[in-house]
Amino acid sequence: MLTLDTALAFFGVSVLLGLSPGPDNVFVLMQSATHGRRAGWLVTLGLCTGLLGHTAAVALGLAAVLAASPIAFTVLKLAGAAYLIYLAWGAWHAPVSALSAEATAGSGWRMYTRGVVMNLTNPKVGIFFLAFLPQFVQPEAGAVTQQVVQLGALFVLATLLVFGGFAWFAALIGGWLRRSPSAQRVLNRAAAVVFVGLAARLVWVQR
Repeated sequence: MLTLDTALAFFGVSVLLGLSPGPDNVFVLMQSATHGRRAGWLVTLGLCTGLLGHTAAVALGLAAVLAASPIAFTVLKLAGAAYLIYLAWGAWHAPVSALSAEATAGSGWRMYTRGVVMNLTNPKVGIFFLAFLPQFVQPEAGAVTQQVVQLGALFVLATLLVFGGFAWFAALIGGWLRRSPSAQRVLNRAAAVVFVGLAARLVWVQR
């Protein structure tokens, strides 16, 4: 069981990490700006679901296997990059009218899935968790696996709060831009460029 001091320290560090620039919060910003607040929150929930997956991988030792296998690392990051290129293509060619409203119920699942895939296909996140979470584990405080799960849950909570705030503000700004067809088109193309940039960053990332 985590001590209160450890939990508070870890939560504070997690909030700071969420605020620092990174591919996940940039992804939330662009999805919120182009598709609305609800879409941004759904993407955030998807990203947090992915974080739960990485937490489970650390607890079960799967992240260590990924860190030790160059082939698995490369395959996973290339799959993530290909998915981002697919999103970039869709954003570049999306009709302007599709950006004029919040994500519909039919696209809600798609937005959530984007967040899940975006997070799970980034092998750097799993390796980061493998290096980061154990630093706050205290073997004398109880079962290590239980502490890892608790730390992962705290990280998810911090991410929900920070990324949820990002989604709210980005959607507010995006709402103003979506009132203009030309601005909508620029926003759409900007999102595509950002996705390509994230894909390139993922391809070049090293273990």
